[in-house]
Amino acid sequence: MNKKKVYEVLTWASSFLEKHGRDPHIAKVLIEHHLQVDRNTFHMILRDEMKEEQYRAFMSDVKAHVETGIPVQHLVGYEYFYGRQFAVNEHVLIPRFETEELVYHLIQLIQSKYRDETVTIVDIGTGSSVIATTLALELSNAVVYATDISEAALRVATQNAADLGANVTFMQGSFLEPIIEANIHPQIIVSNPPYIAKAEIDELEDTVKNYDPHVALFAPNKGLAAYESIVDQSKRIPSIERICMEIGYEQAKAVTNIVAKTYPAAQIETIVDMNGKDRIISAIVR
Repeated sequence: MNKKKVYEVLTWASSFLEKHGRDPHIAKVLIEHHLQVDRNTFHMILRDEMKEEQYRAFMSDVKAHVETGIPVQHLVGYEYFYGRQFAVNEHVLIPRFETEELVYHLIQLIQSKYRDETVTIVDIGTGSSVIATTLALELSNAVVYATDISEAALRVATQNAADLGANVTFMQGSFLEPIIEANIHPQIIVSNPPYIAKAEIDELEDTVKNYDPHVALFAPNKGLAAYESIVDQSKRIPSIERICMEIGYEQAKAVTNIVAKTYPAAQIETIVDMNGKDRIISAIVR
C-alpha cells in the first residue's frame, strides 16, 4: 500500500464515521489503541507513517463499528473511568460518565461524614466493578464488598480490581442476598442498577441494545423493579444508614417513593448531573 501518515488516516476515518452517523471521535480512540500511544503523546506522532498491519487492523475496526455498531470499547477491550483503565466486554455494562458523578458524590459524602471511622460499603450489581474498585482505591477508610448475579461479570470485575490493586470482596447473587446470607453489616449501599423499561428498547442506540448485557440494562415494572428489590432487601440489614443509587432522569419521584415507603423517616435527596438531569437518589435511612 501507499503508506499514509497518521493525520491523513485520522482525517479520512473521522469523516467516514460522521458520514455514516457514528461519532467521529472514535477514529482517534482506535488509532491510539492500534499505535499503542496514550492521549498525551498522540499529537507527537501525527506525521508518522502507519505500518501496514496497524492500518489494516484500524480500518477493520472502523468498518466493523460502522456496519454493526459494535462499541469501540469492545473493539479495544477497555474504557476509562475516574482516570483509570477498566477492562470491559460483552458481559458487563460499559461505564458511563454519569456513574462517575455517583462515585464522586459518594466519595465526598464519606470524606465528610465518615472521615474518622471505617465505613463498609456494598456495591450492588457491580458489573465491571468501576464503582467498587474506584471507591476502594479512593477511600483509605472503606471496606468494600460488591455483588453481581452474573458469574461472567464477576470474572471481569475481579480481574479489574486485581489489575488496579483494589481490595474488594466480590460475591455472587441477587442484589443484597449474598450480603444478608454472609451476615455482613455495611453502612452504605451504592448501586447503578438496571433501570430501563423493556418497552424503551427501540429508543436505544444499536451500540447499547445490541451489545450491553440486557440484565444490566432492563428491569420490569417500568424499570423500577431493581430499586424495589434493593430497598426491600435492605430492611434485613439493620446497619444500613445510607442508600445512593443512580436513576433514569425521569425516575426521581418514583424511586423517592420506593425509598420513602420502606423508610418513612428517610431524608431523601435528588442530585442532578452535569446536564441538569435528575441522576442520583441519596437517602439517609437511619
